[in-house]
Amino acid sequence: VLSPIQGQVVSVNVKVGDTVKKGAVLCIIEAMKLENEVNAEFDGTVTEVCVTKGQNVTAKQLLVKIK
Repeated sequence: VLSPIQGQVVSVNVKVGDTVKKGAVLCIIEAMKLENEVNAEFDGTVTEVCVTKGQNVTAKQLLVKIK
């Protein structure tokens, strides 16, 4: 799952091994004082979390791997 925008990660809601459903909130990115939810694009299991709370991310940066 890629970041839709540039901003700062304010929360990470999943960890490796979690099972997620399509639409589940994986993390929240703050950009220009707005919090943007990043949702799972499909059902699966989280295999890797590539960001941490407080980290700055760029648009299209890899956030979470789901298999």
